Amino acid sequence: MRGCDGVVEEQLRELADRLRGPARLKAELIVELRHALSDAAEAYREGGLPATEAQRRAVAEFGTPAQLAPAYQAELAAGALRGLAARALAVAVVLVAAGDLTWRGSSWSAGPPPPEGYLLLSASLNGIWLAVAGLALAGLVLGTRRARRGRAGVPASGRLLGLGLTGALTLGSLAGVALFAWSLGLWEAALTWPPMIVGAVLVGGAYVSLGRAARSWLVAAR
Repeated sequence: MRGCDGVVEEQLRELADRLRGPARLKAELIVELRHALSDAAEAYREGGLPATEAQRRAVAEFGTPAQLAPAYQAELAAGALRGLAARALAVAVVLVAAGDLTWRGSSWSAGPPPPEGYLLLSASLNGIWLAVAGLALAGLVLGTRRARRGRAGVPASGRLLGLGLTGALTLGSLAGVALFAWSLGLWEAALTWPPMIVGAVLVGGAYVSLGRAARSWLVAAR
């Protein structure tokens, strides 16, 4: 005979092993299901069933881990998309709004104008991050609507949007690194300009955070 919660916990462990995605959201979903199963088992016990049999009835009522996993995995994918979109939107807004601040007041900003290719890359970078912001807004809306519906399976629209956002983030990050490296090649003083140094550190941290969020979504949606 298992302990009082043995049947329920075995069900939860098997379901958790099947799920992939954000650890915090996954833990929350498992806790919610534990409470629901415990309530159902308690109702069966009050109806006169032994504790272990009551748990078996509750587990059978909710479905097997294989039956539950698609809907829960869809919820994890939607949550991961929301997390990625929220981070991407915040970073995009900051970079577009404050991207030029690192140049203002520098001793080398009044020097010879940069090459046309540099100006083109700088303008393209702003366009990329504006596109990221648009995709991120769409991701927030889709992720929220998907979670409310509670349907099983990751929708094709969510996959396409997530892949588009991940691709745009990758392109924006590579273009940002290239622009920074080009800046250092054009103006050696840029490496000692405090706003440039602070900006590089903050942007680097943002890229790492976005990379983790993108990986979490890819794992949840695969």
